[in-house]
Amino acid sequence: MKKYGKGNSVKDVLALVLAGGKGERLHPLTIHRAKPAVPFGGKYRIIDFTLSNCINSNIRKISVFTQYKSLSLDRHLALGWENLFNPELGEFILSIPPQQRVDERWYEGTADAVYQNTYFIEKEQPPFLLILSGDHIYKMDYSEMLAFHLEKGAVGTVAAIEVSKKDASSFGVMEVDKDWRIIGFEEKPEEPRPLPGNPELCLASMGVYLFNTEAIVEELKTDAAKSSAHDFGKDIIPDMMKTGKLVAYNFRDENKKEANYWRDVGTIDAYWEANMDIVSVDPLLNLYDEEWPIRTYQCQNPPAKFVFAQEFKGGRLGISPDSIVCDGCIISGGRVQNSILSPNVRVNSWASVRDAILMENVEIGRYAKIKKAIIDKDVFIPQDTVIGYNPEEDRRKFHVSPNGIVVIPKGTDFRKL
Repeated sequence: MKKYGKGNSVKDVLALVLAGGKGERLHPLTIHRAKPAVPFGGKYRIIDFTLSNCINSNIRKISVFTQYKSLSLDRHLALGWENLFNPELGEFILSIPPQQRVDERWYEGTADAVYQNTYFIEKEQPPFLLILSGDHIYKMDYSEMLAFHLEKGAVGTVAAIEVSKKDASSFGVMEVDKDWRIIGFEEKPEEPRPLPGNPELCLASMGVYLFNTEAIVEELKTDAAKSSAHDFGKDIIPDMMKTGKLVAYNFRDENKKEANYWRDVGTIDAYWEANMDIVSVDPLLNLYDEEWPIRTYQCQNPPAKFVFAQEFKGGRLGISPDSIVCDGCIISGGRVQNSILSPNVRVNSWASVRDAILMENVEIGRYAKIKKAIIDKDVFIPQDTVIGYNPEEDRRKFHVSPNGIVVIPKGTDFRKL
């Protein structure tokens, strides 16, 4: 007797969001928080994009698997997301830490994280499992992926995005036949195989998987008994290709742009570039689309304010061209340009902020000069401080990325530098 029904709608889908990664390449932003909890775009957290995709796709059963430094992530889910679900209708969002039901160990891979929660899955008995990463930025209607999965009679479907061959070595690369059946898969290959008929493009996995629950649970149990990396890309996908019923779904972007937008903001440089794109005149990621809203926790802050308009010589001018300025911010006679300011940031008189990301409760002192920097929460930059103009001095005091982005960790006390 089968445990799971067949199902044919998004109501039959249980979403599992993998949100336990350390995000070591995003240090020092991930010293005190998991990667999915890192702020993005001023008012959001990275995980908000995946969760908003679920809500906009009408998927109302979501579990978030946490592990590494999950306090801020758990708080964000409780404050910003739990009130969107009605338990009386069978809806929920659950934050689930490692249960150690299998044995006394932490998650050892993406597949192992799901396997260790088999008890929860079998209790819910969903026909389909949608397995998602909590640390990617994109807009996607998962209901269309489900329709494709059903049309193909697949046991598993992998969301895929077309990437240039020169960039494909950073991804899991798939080969498909004319019916989009996956006939080859390599994780980060040195010589990626291109799409048929287009030698310049490859088909890369997005880390978004949809499975018939019964099939994937059996596969996970088999993998758990092996000596493997217990990873979907390295182990599960290559093994399930043998069924002949594993297919690739070509990503359809809900961003309403010509180029499909999907970003893994896993490094400081990638994170900074993705944020800087948002403040451009016509950003690739549209945050102002009323048909596909990105939800998050909204603090009760006053409006942003810009004060002092003394443009004569030596005067003060509070201004922020080409920037995103969130609620609670005060631009008090300073200049902010091409930057993102999270809530409750203050920029004082004659200060200059350019090409920067300032997170919550940051204050920039008078005459300070900031360029190409990421300043984490709760930092006071003293008067006359200069950051981003002297690479050698910056490297002596702070973390500096390969592309020269200076990162000031959360709560840094400049009196101790």
